[in-house]
Amino acid sequence: MNLPNKLTLLRIILVPVFIVVLMTGHYYSSAAIFVVASLTDMLDGKIARKYDLVTDFGKLMDPLADKLLVMSALICLVQLGDIPGWMAIVILGREFAITGLRTVAASSGVVIAAGWTGKIKTVLQMIAVVLILLRNWPFVYLGIPMDQIVLWAAVVMTIVSGAEYIIKNRHVISTK
Repeated sequence: MNLPNKLTLLRIILVPVFIVVLMTGHYYSSAAIFVVASLTDMLDGKIARKYDLVTDFGKLMDPLADKLLVMSALICLVQLGDIPGWMAIVILGREFAITGLRTVAASSGVVIAAGWTGKIKTVLQMIAVVLILLRNWPFVYLGIPMDQIVLWAAVVMTIVSGAEYIIKNRHVISTK
């Protein structure tokens, strides 16, 4: 197994660790775990492309690992009362819809690559989660609700990127 795939597996393994640490009230420690897991996402892709280590396993598991990490965080944050449930539903709904679209496309031999809006969406979601876990530090001292601003931006970008995927790939779901 190559290094990018090991990093993807590490991210998956860190998810239950993150959940346990967060749900036992250790916000800062869970933020550190979430950051490490998020950095493996960035790192595995760069290494895979740079050294031509792209594999079918990585193509499938990397985006699933990302979704698992972010979805787990959002569900826990809803349960803890840190984010509204509807925001998590919008984000989770988009992920399921686009994953379904990709599955339908793949069954026809079409690959739907990640676009820039989807990547921006993922980064915003990860930053929002970290800011919420850090209790809006350091912005709390400035009176700026940056955690909420970035969370709202993530929700908007989630909707925009989901619409973009559907519009660009409507041929996949059109009936003939």
